[in-house]
Amino acid sequence: MLALITKSKKTIAVGGTSGKSTTSAMLFDILQHAGMQPGIISGAGLVSIIKEGKIGNAKVGDGEWLVIEADESDGSIVEYEPEIGVLLNVDKDHQEIDELMSLFTIFKNNSKKFIVNQANGLAKQLSQDVTQDFSSDENSSAGYVARDFIQEGFFIQFNIRPAIGGTTFKINSIGKHTMENGLAAAAIANQVGVDLKTCADALQHYEGIYRRHQVLGNKNGVWVIDDYAHNPVKCAASIAACQQVAPKVVAWFQPHGYGPTRFLKNDFVREISSVLRDDDEIWMSEIFYAGGTAEKNISAKELIDDIKALGKNAFFVEDRKDLLTQLKPHLTTNSVLLLMGARDPSLEAFGKQVWNELNI
Repeated sequence: MLALITKSKKTIAVGGTSGKSTTSAMLFDILQHAGMQPGIISGAGLVSIIKEGKIGNAKVGDGEWLVIEADESDGSIVEYEPEIGVLLNVDKDHQEIDELMSLFTIFKNNSKKFIVNQANGLAKQLSQDVTQDFSSDENSSAGYVARDFIQEGFFIQFNIRPAIGGTTFKINSIGKHTMENGLAAAAIANQVGVDLKTCADALQHYEGIYRRHQVLGNKNGVWVIDDYAHNPVKCAASIAACQQVAPKVVAWFQPHGYGPTRFLKNDFVREISSVLRDDDEIWMSEIFYAGGTAEKNISAKELIDDIKALGKNAFFVEDRKDLLTQLKPHLTTNSVLLLMGARDPSLEAFGKQVWNELNI
């Protein structure tokens, strides 16, 4: 159905294993700020649209452009024939790398123009024209390059060339991955006629999307942040982004699906272990069962045990209702409590419960 809808508009389809929702939202905001009246169909609700009293992940626009999030997890990405296809990254997630590359190759062949992230080794292989691509590698020959990244608390700043002297971008968000998403959105928008200064003006007012580093608040020096991170690369990036906020990050993660957790076990252990600082901690509760006939032959405790064996601070709390009681003594007056997970519809309520019950 979405593929049929896209045929009625000039469509920009944003693909990749991470960052699709955020990049789609940023691009929509830029095009809207530029007066182009775009439409959007995304996987997550935009705060700006939710404030209008809508669900948040879709809006009809009177202009010629439609921005969509193109999902590879169910294979539907091969159904789209967009005016512009975008590939943010390729990392092991729902399928093996070979399967993902096959899907993204079809996606490229179906797109009139194809823009990729030159900083991602696998995405780079599918480049159509390096001059229309983007990169966070300052030495890249891509047409759009981000540099001079700075994060101060919940605020990031960076510069994008090719504008003379570069164009400075400021976004009320965290993490280098957010810079990459903003870079991608600006590169795409610039190629449909929006100057980089207008892109920067739009992103300065970007309000974010549902459960993507959503700040629930601060109590006695503890920031509580709720995030949708759910694959190894996303979890590591989420933790890294929070490390710039406080000297200690206490992260909790609820994996979803027994098959996916088994498939990505070693990747979770490697990525999370590599990002944790000496004082940081990772906590996990048991895997969320989403239904089906999956064999329940793996536990989140196995991931924790492997991370602990690498000398990291790792803890398992089987039932998340016991999490706050056990975790609370580990929080300091200058720390971040990061909650991560996906697919479980009760996670939003759980995050609010943790926030309401947090007293240190």
